[in-house]
Amino acid sequence: MPTPRTYGEITGYPVGSTFRNRTELAQSQVHRPLQGGICGGKDGAESIVVSGGYIDDEDFGDEILYTGQGGNDPNTKRQIAHQQLTLGNAGLVRSQLEGYPVRVVRGAQGDPVHSPVQGFRYDGLFRVADHWSETGVDGFRIWRFRLVELESSDRPRQTVDLARPVGPAGRAEAVIQRLIRSTPEANAAKRLNDYRCQVCGLRLETPTGPYAEAAHIRALGRPHDGPDRLSNILCLCPNHHVLFDTGAIVVDDDGIVRDAMSGKEIGKLRVDLGHAINFAQLTYHRQTHKR
Repeated sequence: MPTPRTYGEITGYPVGSTFRNRTELAQSQVHRPLQGGICGGKDGAESIVVSGGYIDDEDFGDEILYTGQGGNDPNTKRQIAHQQLTLGNAGLVRSQLEGYPVRVVRGAQGDPVHSPVQGFRYDGLFRVADHWSETGVDGFRIWRFRLVELESSDRPRQTVDLARPVGPAGRAEAVIQRLIRSTPEANAAKRLNDYRCQVCGLRLETPTGPYAEAAHIRALGRPHDGPDRLSNILCLCPNHHVLFDTGAIVVDDDGIVRDAMSGKEIGKLRVDLGHAINFAQLTYHRQTHKR
């Protein structure tokens, strides 16, 4: 029977804890595998190691552009095959969707500016803010994940073990990581579309008025650096916002919304005459979510 996953801090190992080798690290439970950079599966990812194993990794300290697992030659550190959205890669996506915090461990082979001189160091909890696919430095398709450090006030008050929920009602603490942005441009997209989802046409009514979400077509964070402009925003219901952000649905150049995995047509993107969509951004969205 697999060991239950523990999301959050590990008792006895505060931020800054160091380990001489992978054996000590695994024994601590901060990162359990003796090999491999991701501790996770399709149910979620609880920890990662950043230690120079992939040439496409980028470490900015409080933000990491992390390369998923697979297709890597461990001797040369070069990519020799395409990556798949399975195993630990799928786990990081699940952690993004569910809001699970991810423990980040840095090794001595990583970026010298942010890594320990020797061994491994636990550097705290991060959230998976985004994921996408792209062609890596070596010409193969890779999956990348943008992880952002959680502020101390965002951290769970205790270790979260989802296999043993806390409280009589079976509730477990979690970290909510999906941000719903509210800017003048986002609000304009909602008003122009009468708060109706541009995919399904649903208009949600609440006691305080209609509700919709603004989805940036090209993500604002690096490395995408999409603009916070009306032409880069869709008005979506919560369901289609999640499906769009995860690349489960894409929009063709002719405005047809499709299931990304089957290619099946879902419908036509609803566009108000006053809401001009930049279709180049939709092309970018499709390209970065190729399976």
